[in-house]
Amino acid sequence: MKSGGTPENNRTITEAPYLPPPALALCKSSKIDFAYTEACSLAWTMSLWSLAIHPAYLCSLVLRALPRLLRLTPGSLKKSCKHPLPIKTTEGASPDLPQDILMGIFATLEIPDLVRAGSVCSSWRSASSSLRSLGHYTRPQTPCLLYTSESAGESVACLYSLAEKRTYKLTLPGPPIRNRHLIGSSQGLLVTVDDRSEMHLVNPLTGEQIDLPPVITMEHVKPIYNDSGALHEYEYSYHSGMMVYASPSILALGELRNTHHHKAFVFSDKCNGYIVVLIHGPFCQLSFARAGDNSWRWLPPCTHYDDCIYKNGLLYAVTSFGEIHTFDLSSPFVTTKTIVPACKYEERFLNSYIVQAPWGNLLQVWRLYEHCDLEPEPGAFVFWNTGEVIIDEFDASGKEIEKISCLCDHVLFLGHNQSLCLTAEDYPALKGKHAYFTDDSVLWTKGFKNNPRDMGILNLGNNSREEVLSPELWSNCPAPVWITPNLRKMNLAFNE
Repeated sequence: MKSGGTPENNRTITEAPYLPPPALALCKSSKIDFAYTEACSLAWTMSLWSLAIHPAYLCSLVLRALPRLLRLTPGSLKKSCKHPLPIKTTEGASPDLPQDILMGIFATLEIPDLVRAGSVCSSWRSASSSLRSLGHYTRPQTPCLLYTSESAGESVACLYSLAEKRTYKLTLPGPPIRNRHLIGSSQGLLVTVDDRSEMHLVNPLTGEQIDLPPVITMEHVKPIYNDSGALHEYEYSYHSGMMVYASPSILALGELRNTHHHKAFVFSDKCNGYIVVLIHGPFCQLSFARAGDNSWRWLPPCTHYDDCIYKNGLLYAVTSFGEIHTFDLSSPFVTTKTIVPACKYEERFLNSYIVQAPWGNLLQVWRLYEHCDLEPEPGAFVFWNTGEVIIDEFDASGKEIEKISCLCDHVLFLGHNQSLCLTAEDYPALKGKHAYFTDDSVLWTKGFKNNPRDMGILNLGNNSREEVLSPELWSNCPAPVWITPNLRKMNLAFNE
């Protein structure tokens, strides 16, 4: 398989990467930490091959960043520098810089360059490792597109970097990623559903994986065991907190995920570490689990939720009708409040999102479909295409501020990821006044697996569209998803 991007970046990355001597020595070291071990094996098949291509490039990154860093913190750096500046270098060698200066420079790099830099020599590896172990590596990462490809293999995920316009391969732990559903992406973590309808948290960069509480602990799912005591099927109930829609049905283990699982989120929480929220069937209800929980907790009575965010102990959830509800999850007794009533828009086919704006307010984003055909000619695909995005701004209490006609200096990311609004100035590779979107339709994600996906980049000024990648490169199922890379370990555990 070839990666996307411009012709000069289309490289075949199926062969083993060539590692120059410093990187090879580090990979053989027994003291190497987890990120670099996996850089050469498990998850980071991510083409450290690039090290052989960019040795001068890595040094140039350091030398370019050094003057900027010195201007930012001249006092502190002058005190700690043991060598006079400028730093002398010899051809083919890394710059001889103090560790604190190297750490300051490496803190400005995105993850691929950080990993490459850490594999150049022992001094650079030490600075890179210290930067992350001390928790000082907090550089905002440009979102990437994670997708699968039949040609890449059952256990391989492809990560397309918008910053570099190239694709990396990540070998993930089992079960095979191509057999799972991708229902969420937050904090650099994927929420996946396997062929037994069980959920897992996966960090595709580090290869870590954690099981979420069993699906049989959810309100609507009950286990059915065979004569030998093994889980055989599920009994699935069709009710909300207000009414019963139909009699329960019996579903196969792999069939439940087509009906029940829709969209999941991982939120940081000061008291509990992490909270995972799931939008699920029937009719898109809410359940959540905290780190350390061995079961899910249902949040009745409402239905038809499309998106969630979490802020200061409150879960904000928006419905497909435009209502925004808050759930106070900081208390043992969850309280619910409606802060925004049903919306004024009457378009039939749309998704709604709730987004934290960089300036502190909340954005309610509507994704309207330009073309839609639910009853095509025999043999034709069901399809719809995103044609417009409408944005309303609210404060935290739900008071409407204004309708935003255009996000001139900002960028939206919509789909199965946690919805994002980013400042374009902080992400040079992204286009301001654009929405980057992937397909998060219930129909296409589950019911119409082989149909084309509604994915692309929308100009919020004139509603023109462009492709992220050629559709020939990625598989329709599981649906591609945006992810913001994260090298931190998952300091959480479920089912304790």
